[in-house]
Amino acid sequence: MGIEWRDSLAIGVEEIDSQHKELIRRFNSLLTACEAGKGIDELKKLLTFLDDYVVEHFSNEERLQRKYNYPSYASHKMEHDSFVARIKAVQEEIKSEGVAIHNVIETNNMLLKWLLNHISKVDIELGKFLKATNM
Repeated sequence: MGIEWRDSLAIGVEEIDSQHKELIRRFNSLLTACEAGKGIDELKKLLTFLDDYVVEHFSNEERLQRKYNYPSYASHKMEHDSFVARIKAVQEEIKSEGVAIHNVIETNNMLLKWLLNHISKVDIELGKFLKATNM
């Protein structure tokens, strides 16, 4: 059972909403793999994907924030940096110790909580601000 995209997660910026949908789709792939007992293999794919995609996605969001002088830019960027650091920590642990089931569980929990909380609260506020600027 995965996360369903819903309109309440849309921030109103097509590029960002499309990227959020892709992040959720990839997370759902991990959940599906876990249900099939293949979570460890899918985790490796997801972390490789996140390595590039999250950096691109966050860069896009941050570019818009700087362009429109978003007042919460600093705290928003800190959340992004914190998430990237958490992903890097999981990757480093896997690199040094190998992939274990606890890595799959930890990543599932982190992504579920962080993605939904960040999109539904922090990014929604960004969307409201950008709409108000008539972007």
